[in-house]
Amino acid sequence: MTKAQRRLWMKYALRGVGGNDNHARLDLAYSVQDPWNMESELERARFEATNGLIEREFGRVGSVLELGCGEGHQTGFLARLSDQQHGIDVSPQAIERARRRVPAAQFAATDIFGQPWGGQARRFDLVTACEVLYYLGDPAATLERMRHLGRCGLVTFFAPAARRVGAHVDSVRGIRKDWFHHGGTAWLVGWWRDD
Repeated sequence: MTKAQRRLWMKYALRGVGGNDNHARLDLAYSVQDPWNMESELERARFEATNGLIEREFGRVGSVLELGCGEGHQTGFLARLSDQQHGIDVSPQAIERARRRVPAAQFAATDIFGQPWGGQARRFDLVTACEVLYYLGDPAATLERMRHLGRCGLVTFFAPAARRVGAHVDSVRGIRKDWFHHGGTAWLVGWWRDD
């Protein structure tokens, strides 16, 4: 699929998705392989930057819960610095591909409120939501659930989304922030520790 075809497909598939938990449309996006172009140099640079920050701030991580894991592209990177990987995505199609990509990880087609690995406080060493918050109807509730489930947390989002999700991230107690850059693209990253 060419870049133009992928862009056109995603424009169609994601119509009405932003900020409203439209799981059916997000799953529709995965009717094609790698709809988000996660195998691109741009995304690999973001994955590497995320891993670098995790390693610097948290060291090796025992268990990680990845929200919006998609087809497992970033999960493969997170596996380099964690002992156990758990990934959730609302798209069953994406989850099937993630299971093939990272067979040692555990995946479920659900959201953070339905994840099947236990709801006890501090269940995971790290909970991540990379490029996810702007698709959610209630980012504040998701961040609160992340804090409940994880000893530490990390979020990234594309800089133009700061207006929509920035205030929610800023309200996280103890939040620390920085920027990732690659070419002309910038992402804001926020992280916290509760342990």
